[in-house]
Formats: sequence, C-alpha cells, structure tokens
Amino acid sequence: MSADRENSGNEAEVRGGESAVATGPGRLVELYGKMVLIRAFEDACQRAFRQGKIGGYLHVYTGQEAVATGFLEAFREGDRVITGYRDHAHALLLGCDPKEVMAELFGKRTGLVKGKGGSMHLFDVERGFMGGYGIVGGHIPLGVGIAYALRYEGTDGICQLYLGDGAINNGAFHEAANLAGLWGRDGMCPCFFIVENNQYGMGTSVERATAMTDLAAKFNSYAIGNEKVDGMDLEAVIECAERVAEQVRESGRPYAVEAVTYRIAPHGAADFFEKYRTKEEVEKWRARDPIGILEKKLLERDALDEEKIEEIKDEARQRVSEAVKYADESEEPPMEELYTDVYAGEDEYMGTR
Repeated sequence: MSADRENSGNEAEVRGGESAVATGPGRLVELYGKMVLIRAFEDACQRAFRQGKIGGYLHVYTGQEAVATGFLEAFREGDRVITGYRDHAHALLLGCDPKEVMAELFGKRTGLVKGKGGSMHLFDVERGFMGGYGIVGGHIPLGVGIAYALRYEGTDGICQLYLGDGAINNGAFHEAANLAGLWGRDGMCPCFFIVENNQYGMGTSVERATAMTDLAAKFNSYAIGNEKVDGMDLEAVIECAERVAEQVRESGRPYAVEAVTYRIAPHGAADFFEKYRTKEEVEKWRARDPIGILEKKLLERDALDEEKIEEIKDEARQRVSEAVKYADESEEPPMEELYTDVYAGEDEYMGTR
C-alpha cells in the first residue's frame, strides 16, 4: 500500500496503514508506554541541555519513536544493535536504566559508561547494545563486521544496524554494503540495515543531498534486498521488523529497510533557528506524530481510555523526574577514570611510572 512521503521526492512504495498486521492490544499498550517514556526522557534532556547540565552534543529522538520501538520488537537474546549518535531511545528500549542513561548524559560516574561517553556514545554490551557513534557512517562497517562475526561463530544472532539518511552518502556505507552483499551470498552476513530517513542530514534535506532519493533502492547495487516502511506507524514497523528479522536470521543474508520518519525536534539541542525548514512543514508532520497515531488507534479499539493515557504519561514523567534527580545528585567521575577502559590489557598510565 502506498503512503504519502510528505517531504520526499521518492515515490516508491511504502508499507504501512491497513497492510500492517501487528501484535495484540495489550502489547501495543505496553509499547505505547515505552514511546511515551522516550518522549518524556528526550524532553527532559533538552531542558537539561539548556540549563547547562548536559555538555557536548545532544540529539533527541522526538518524532522517530515508532522506528526503534517497532524494530526492537524483533530483537532476540544474542542479537546485536549498533546505531549513530541519536541513540537514547535504543538504549532505553533495550532495557538500560533511565537513571544510568541520564547520568551518562550529565557526565556522572554513575552513568552507563561512567560519564565518559555522553549522549552520542551510549554502550551496553550485556544487553546487546554495541554503541552509539558520533562519526557519521563510521559505525556502518562495524555493524557489518559484527553480523559476519555472529554467523562465523555459528550463532543465529543478527545485527540491527541503524543509520540515518545522511550517512548513506558516506563512503563507509558503500564499502560496508558491498562487503555485506558479498558475504551474504554465502549466508555469512545477517545484517539488518535500518535506514532512519528523517528527511534531513542535519540541515540538508534528502533532495539536496542525493540525486536518487529512493534510499532503499541504493542497496540494489550490492545485491541486498530492500523495502520501505511507514516509520510513523508502529504497527507497520512491527510487521516489517518481525518478517524481515526472521528472514535475515534464517538466510544469513543482509536486508535493508528504509523507515520513512521525521524528527519533530531540531537536529540537535543547539539547533535553535532551523532556517532550513518551515514551521508549516513541521506542523504537517506533527499531525502524524507516531505517539498520537498509536494513541488514536488504541482509543478507537477501546484498549485505552483518557484516564489510562494520563496515568501512563504521569508514570513516564515520574520515572524521568527520578532519573534527572539521580543524575543531578550523582558524583563526577574521578580524574583517574580518564585512564581506565582505554586499553584491553593493563593500563601503563596507571602503573608506577
């Protein structure tokens, strides 16, 4: 079924709407709660950034919640996830404690990676999260390598590799995609490419960045199957995720999905003026807010009522408030923490010399 690309010149088919068959209403209510938590967490992050409590760069996921929420429904123990710098939602969805994630953003020793990673470099190997990466496209070869390693070790795990529309024009993408397609011929690269096409690479629209705006079709050059999905419709994303993940898991061959979405928030917390897009465009996409779409469906199906919605939102705000308090009250990392976890072996800088 075709879906309006809104701001994109790409007219290729986007799966979504009535064609999507997802999970039951109870699970959808749970996922609604997770999306609401992500939104509340990101709102708090923006406030903390403006208060000077979060340093460095900050990129929130507002408007894109259905993408990671839907695709990570297909995550299994033993799988791996790797993404770019807009990584808070992925960490939260994989089970990272909001308190530890917020503390990491605040640069505190109680943070997910001891305050040394910050917003763009969250990491939790025990939960299969191989990190967020600040270098655009730099993580793509790593994700392809992780997928190869999973199959080389004889597991049935897959790697969900998230990348943005801006990263797809990077040389690292093309080199890695070529290897993925090559290794995939022998069933040795179970890499699930997920292109989060939020219409802009920083302030440059897809139309101004590439002559061929059908991003999914770029994978054809490397013999990698591909399709599109409406990234604002959680049910459409779940249907796509479960089907494709199973295919990649069974075949060991890579596959790519372009999730057509939109970041309602600015590119980064310091992106105040947004001269590259109009207020009318943003408002048009706000009408397709993924949380609002799911909320409307759940109300229509009597899976939720207004009282329950407020209860879910209040709970999310409370959890985020506790996370901010925890981050505020946590200690700064000690100076010697600069030298830990830098090398695999003994750290020469912490020795007697």
